[in-house]
Amino acid sequence: MVQRNRFRGGRRPPRTPGRAGTTLVEQPAAEDAVAPVIGSAGTVELPTSLSVRQLADAVKVQPVQVIKQLMRAGMMAAINDVVDFETAAKVAAAFGVQAKPQETAQSAAIERGTGEADDPAHLITRPPVLTVLGHVDHGKTTLLDAIRKTNVAGGEAGGITQHIGAYQVEYNGHKLTFLDTPGHAAFTAMRARGAQATDIAVLVVAANDGFMPQTIEAMNHAKAAKVPIVVAINKVDREDADLERVKRQMAEHGLVPEDWGGDTVTVPVSARQGIGIDTLLENLLVVAEVQDLKANPDRRARAVVIEAQLDKSKGPVAHVLVQTGTLNVGDNVVTGSAWGRIKAMINDQGRRVRQAGPSTPVEVLGLGRLPEVGDILVAVADEKTAKAMAVDTKVQIGQQLFSLEEMANKARAGEIKELPIVLKCDVQGSVEAVTGALAGVSAPSVQLRLIHAAAGTITESDILLASASKGIVVGFTTRVEPGAQRLAEQQGVEIRLYNIIYTLLEELEKALKGLVEPTTRETVDGRAVVKQVFTSGKRNKVAGCAVQEGRLRRGGTVRLLRGGKPLFQGAINSLRHFKEEAREITAGMECGLALEGFNEYEEGDVLVAFSVVRV
Repeated sequence: MVQRNRFRGGRRPPRTPGRAGTTLVEQPAAEDAVAPVIGSAGTVELPTSLSVRQLADAVKVQPVQVIKQLMRAGMMAAINDVVDFETAAKVAAAFGVQAKPQETAQSAAIERGTGEADDPAHLITRPPVLTVLGHVDHGKTTLLDAIRKTNVAGGEAGGITQHIGAYQVEYNGHKLTFLDTPGHAAFTAMRARGAQATDIAVLVVAANDGFMPQTIEAMNHAKAAKVPIVVAINKVDREDADLERVKRQMAEHGLVPEDWGGDTVTVPVSARQGIGIDTLLENLLVVAEVQDLKANPDRRARAVVIEAQLDKSKGPVAHVLVQTGTLNVGDNVVTGSAWGRIKAMINDQGRRVRQAGPSTPVEVLGLGRLPEVGDILVAVADEKTAKAMAVDTKVQIGQQLFSLEEMANKARAGEIKELPIVLKCDVQGSVEAVTGALAGVSAPSVQLRLIHAAAGTITESDILLASASKGIVVGFTTRVEPGAQRLAEQQGVEIRLYNIIYTLLEELEKALKGLVEPTTRETVDGRAVVKQVFTSGKRNKVAGCAVQEGRLRRGGTVRLLRGGKPLFQGAINSLRHFKEEAREITAGMECGLALEGFNEYEEGDVLVAFSVVRV
């Protein structure tokens, strides 16, 4: 992506001619362009955006060469235009330089937890953070309401404000924090952005319905997050309740109940009648105690954004869950591209507070703009630091490309030990067949991990699960929903679609063994014949050509054939129609052209313009 610098007011300053007809003018570098860092030989660290001149300096070439390379990629840019990291990395690679993302103040602070080490002497036990998941009508909301009524610290039953997106209850002198998120999609969205906000997942299963598709999906999201699962079998007061059936289904999906000799805590409850709620809370506290959850309150806070909204009277409001440290009114904070000074904090009971410790949900006022759900909020030393960190608006925490080729490269390098897969098929019969076949796919040092398998189309929830698990999505005789396709492109998650099971199995096995290479296809764009050769200057020559089919583009790649055999391959450096520079020449027209790095044209030479498409 290229961003144009614009001149404000008055006339545009005159341009000074550069080489080969390129018009360049020295202008101040873009304000948001950070200087690159020169690394070891053959490598360079580049910021999220930088100017063409800065890129040229980084790879040690003339700016005009960078501009030419951008033109070959179909981008017209001047010396002061700003390009993003992805574009800059491709240009650097063309000059034999490997580009790496430059660590920014914000990404470094978030990665290191604001750079402060936790002294074991300062660690204290913190309340567990729980998320209630399950099928849409199995009683999640009713169960949450029943748990709220046990809150002895909140005074009157139902007196807790629900708009904050999370709340705390106190039971037997211990606090528990519940995330009131809209289902497993939001739960996984936070994890996909690097925010592991949940300690325990409570899976609600209706005793009369048993496991439903959304139950299985929610369970797989929790498994992928590698958090303990406590199963609450709800609606046990109904006449058609069948606890044994639910436990059988649990065992079939790898959740063996404790009374069956397994390790999954299972609690029968009736949210409507208030049966088993105390037992559930007691078990949740036991599971939390086993996890030994601790945090350091004596440091700058780190929190995760669980909701964000624009209030007419309050301005941008962020609902955050403090993970470590203590958040104070007056703290300078930064989250994503938003920064500010905390003016006020409101707890889950609607009361103003001055401080919020680990596992405490609060509503924060004072940010300059709305953050994204899942963004990490960190408290910093001063306003200057907050501003500097917020400038880096393109920081994506934990995001990278998850493709089968990338997985294969990592497997070959020994960097990964498993390949996580989300599988979607057209019908349940196909799910069972493919799942059974995948059990036989293996490699010596890498294993395939099926994190979710279901019938239906590929949805946004599947993409989020694959992104959070650093895996890929495999579809068999199914389709991708438009929203899921867009999200996959944003998250960098690869979707592989297959109609033949043997192809699916073969490619996954190759990936496990580190053998998958990218498949490319060459597409012919045009063809021309050299009719006459002209001399340009003392040494250079120009080929006068007639375009017979398709088109030739300036900056495009061509292969020169002589006698039917390839003689040279390179880029079109100059393209003219009569005496005028042209961007492209189509079939039926004549042109003069010069190839970069070649000067020995002969009449009858054939030029084939082509592009390489990665399949």
